[in-house]
Amino acid sequence: MSNSLFSKEMQDQLKELKGQLSKGRDTNSPEGENQKPTEPVSLPTQKQVKKTVKQLDSEHIDDDKVLFMQAMHGVTQLEDKNVRSPVTSTKAGKPDATTLSKRAAAQGSESGDLSAGLSDMQALLNPVASEAYLSYKQPTLQNKIFDQLKKGKLRWYDAVDIHGCTIEEARAAMTQLLSQAKANNETVVKIVHGKGSEAILKTCVNGWLRQLPEVLAFCSASPKDGGNGAVLVLLKKPKGAGE
Repeated sequence: MSNSLFSKEMQDQLKELKGQLSKGRDTNSPEGENQKPTEPVSLPTQKQVKKTVKQLDSEHIDDDKVLFMQAMHGVTQLEDKNVRSPVTSTKAGKPDATTLSKRAAAQGSESGDLSAGLSDMQALLNPVASEAYLSYKQPTLQNKIFDQLKKGKLRWYDAVDIHGCTIEEARAAMTQLLSQAKANNETVVKIVHGKGSEAILKTCVNGWLRQLPEVLAFCSASPKDGGNGAVLVLLKKPKGAGE
């Protein structure tokens, strides 16, 4: 490439192109009626172009390419609206504890794990005192049957003692008891949770049982069955079970 960078003929062509770009589009021509007039274009100087060519340092940069670089200076590439933008997929929300427990109940004791639908946090957010009397029933349960449960007139069939268990062990033992009772068509079971100074397990049992749709009611046991250190749980009768 020569020191002058452009031949005289190309310099004349460049001046002519610069004059046309400075005037903008001809809006009087038929082709320019629907075109938006452009603002005057400021072309880079030859010194700036030389600097760019030096930075590129390529033997493939000839006079034609330099002229094209000048003509395209300041041009912004249009967005291709035909290209589909990536869509961020929305993750499905995790089902809450009630939904999971209902799903487990619908699947049956053999294929569903009742503990999968239980929230320890939900239970622990509602602490109970060690000497508190626990009482709960679903609105559909008759008061007469609930009174019989509270008075100890409904015989319990099986029981589990979770004394000294961790929260995870206690949850697993309790749900196993409920699953076995359902499989054996048993409607009343007993859970011995103890009291303790902080009543953690008692609080958990109270919260867990309220989350399970299989539980119709529960209450603290009578003194002969453990008093406030245990609960009697009334379960729904399995469909198809005899009266």
